[in-house]
Amino acid sequence: MPRTARITVSAGIAAALAFGMTACGGSGGDSVAADQKQTLTVWAMGAEGEKLADVAKVYEKAHPNVTVKVTPVGWDVAHQKLVSAAAAGTMPDVAQMGGSYLGEFSDLGVLEPVDTKTFDQKDFFPSGWSQGEVDGTAYGVPWYVDTRVLYYRTDLAAKAGITKAPTTWKEMQALATAYQKDAGTKWGLSIQPSGLDTVQNFYPFLYSAGGDIIDDKGKVVIDSPAAVKALKEYGSYFDKGLSNKSVQPGYDVVKDFGNGRVPMFFGGPWHVTLLDEGQPQLKGKWAVANVPADASSTSMAGGSSLVISKDSEHKAAATEFIKYLTGTEGQADWYQRTKDLPANTNAWTSGTLADDADLQVFKKQMDTAKASPTLSNLTEITDKVDQAIAKVTQGKASAEDALKTAQSQIESLVK
Repeated sequence: MPRTARITVSAGIAAALAFGMTACGGSGGDSVAADQKQTLTVWAMGAEGEKLADVAKVYEKAHPNVTVKVTPVGWDVAHQKLVSAAAAGTMPDVAQMGGSYLGEFSDLGVLEPVDTKTFDQKDFFPSGWSQGEVDGTAYGVPWYVDTRVLYYRTDLAAKAGITKAPTTWKEMQALATAYQKDAGTKWGLSIQPSGLDTVQNFYPFLYSAGGDIIDDKGKVVIDSPAAVKALKEYGSYFDKGLSNKSVQPGYDVVKDFGNGRVPMFFGGPWHVTLLDEGQPQLKGKWAVANVPADASSTSMAGGSSLVISKDSEHKAAATEFIKYLTGTEGQADWYQRTKDLPANTNAWTSGTLADDADLQVFKKQMDTAKASPTLSNLTEITDKVDQAIAKVTQGKASAEDALKTAQSQIESLVK
């Protein structure tokens, strides 16, 4: 997303600046050629960090001059470790970053712009590429992508007399109602009522209505008619008793999907594995479908990009390693190892990714998915939307009033 509006400095940036940005400005980084003997330092987060070490061993066999040192970093400490490394001038040559980090670290000046002669934007999902862009400059190459689709119980739908997936808001609410009335489920649709990152459940409604938090010109638009319409629709599930107003932290929707208390939810690709392995009794009794449409069928886009440190002395080798990881073969291999969805669209043209009907639902959703803006204080901004959603789901404010408040609060965060 182009970012003509400037964003207030986040706590992470302020802390880094207080320590002194020794990493900014570069250190003559391009000194080591790709074919010279060298060690490449790489930080990857969570499960990806563990799996990437195995890929690095394969890569080293084909590139004996390069030693790839992968450091797995827990997501709970990833942000602070990156901020500390940026302040100390000790960023790894390559790092994994989500869209919520990229705005902040590009503002710190520690990221090398993507070599667009090596990496072609057209090879990737548009929303995947945009997650790595800040103010029109790409700093991250998409590594894997993520989106949300609708999971629904086909057996319970049939019991309620419905034999096809809902394709519109009206059909989705009709199915949720039929699940309760005719199939005896406790709830009709599981969506988050409040708490951290409630906005992620709201995005499919917001984007499908044509709404946004901040538009392409940097203007705050969370109180637009489209956004109000989306929040009214979201809140109606709670008003009508179709969704639970009180969901505890750590709630496991997969379990309730398995026992029939919850017959529909918005989920990511990892839920396929969780259902196959954790709820084997449901085989043949559930399906995935694209987000039911209002103005469009548009879901959120997530995932991670790979970035190169501006001060790296191994940029050439880092570029070659990222090229391997984000190329067609590397992406297909990464999917087999992790089930992370490839960001490179060419990886979807053969094998399991091309033949699996459920996976193709995710691909179709990614074709239109929308990425969150790459802003340095995105978490602060989305927290205001979380609060607005909670007011509506708990019956404490109308959608208009809740979003009017969020509009004012977010405008104060945007310069």
